Amino acid sequence: MIDLRSDTVTVPTAGMLAAMTAAPVGDDVYGEDPTIAELEARTAALLGHEAGLFCATGSLANVLGVAQHVGPGQEVLCDAGAHIARAEMGAHGALTGVTMRTWVTPDGRVDPDGVAALLAPDAGPYLVSTACVALENTHNFGGGTIQPLAALQAVSTLCADAGVARHLDGARLWNAHVVTGVDLATYGALFDTVSVCFSKGLGAPVGSVLVGSAAQMATARVLRKRLGGGWRQAGLLAAACLYALDHHVARLADDHAAASAFADAAREALPVGSPARVAEPGTNIVVVHTGGVLAVEVAARALAEGIALSVVGARVVRAVTHLGVTADQARRAGEILAPLLG
Repeated sequence: MIDLRSDTVTVPTAGMLAAMTAAPVGDDVYGEDPTIAELEARTAALLGHEAGLFCATGSLANVLGVAQHVGPGQEVLCDAGAHIARAEMGAHGALTGVTMRTWVTPDGRVDPDGVAALLAPDAGPYLVSTACVALENTHNFGGGTIQPLAALQAVSTLCADAGVARHLDGARLWNAHVVTGVDLATYGALFDTVSVCFSKGLGAPVGSVLVGSAAQMATARVLRKRLGGGWRQAGLLAAACLYALDHHVARLADDHAAASAFADAAREALPVGSPARVAEPGTNIVVVHTGGVLAVEVAARALAEGIALSVVGARVVRAVTHLGVTADQARRAGEILAPLLG
C-alpha cells in the first residue's frame, strides 16, 4: 500500500522514538515539563515571537490563537477554503462564539484587494466588526500552495493600519520555508499569532505550537485548560517535535520532489483526450481533477490497486507525499492512477 491520503499518516522514525524515550519530563499543568518548555521557547524564537504554547493539535492551536484576537460576536476573515473554516468542525463558533466571513480564491492564494474589500473593523451598531484576518501558509485545500511574501506583507500592513489582528495557520509553514528560503522569523513578524504543526511533514506523532506574546500565551494556556487541553508528562511528545526540528525540516524537499514525480507520471500516463487534470504541486500536495469519473469511484479504484488517496471534492482527489513514501513509489502511484481517471 502506498498511502498518499495525508502527511499525517507518518509514524515516528527510530531516531525520534529514541529521543522520546530519553526525554526529561514533568507535570506541564504545573509548568514543570522541561522538554515542553524547550520546544515552546525554541519554536517561538524561530518565528520571532516571545512565547509559545504546546497543543495536541493544529485545530486547538488555531482556536486558541484566533480567540486571542476575536471576542464573541466579532468576526475573523479568512479564505472560504481555509482549514479554520472548513476542517475544524465549527470549533471557533461553537467554543468561543467567533463568527467568520470569507473570500474565495481558486487556489488559496490571498488577494490583498479582496481582503481590503471585506475589512470592517468598526461596523457600527448593526453589523459585525472585523477583529482579525487569518491566513494559511501553505494552503491545504488550495493544493499546498505557498502564499507570496509580497501578498502577506500587504495584508499585514493593511490589517495593522486598520487596527485588525493577524493570525497565521502555519501548519505547513515549514514547507513554504524550504521552497522559498524565506526565514521563519520573516513570516512570523507579519502576524500577531502563528500556529505550526509537527505531525504532518515533520513526522511527529502529535503536536502543534502556537506562538505570540507572553501575555497572549498565558491567556491561551488558561483557555487550553478550560477546553480540556492541559496535559502532564507530554514532554515525551515534545521530544518528538524537537527531533523533527533537528532532522526533518530540510528533508521536506524530498517530499516536494516526490510530489512532482507523482504529478509528472500521472500526466504522462493520462489517456489521450482525457478531461482529467493534474495540478502542478507547489509543495507536497497534488490535486487531481478526475474528469468524468466521480472522485469516490477513482479513490475506490486506486485503493484496489494499492494506492490510498483522499477525496476532497465531487471530482477532486488529493495525494500528499511524506517521509513514508519514496519518489519511486510516488511515481509508480501516478502511473497507476492515470488510467483510472475519466
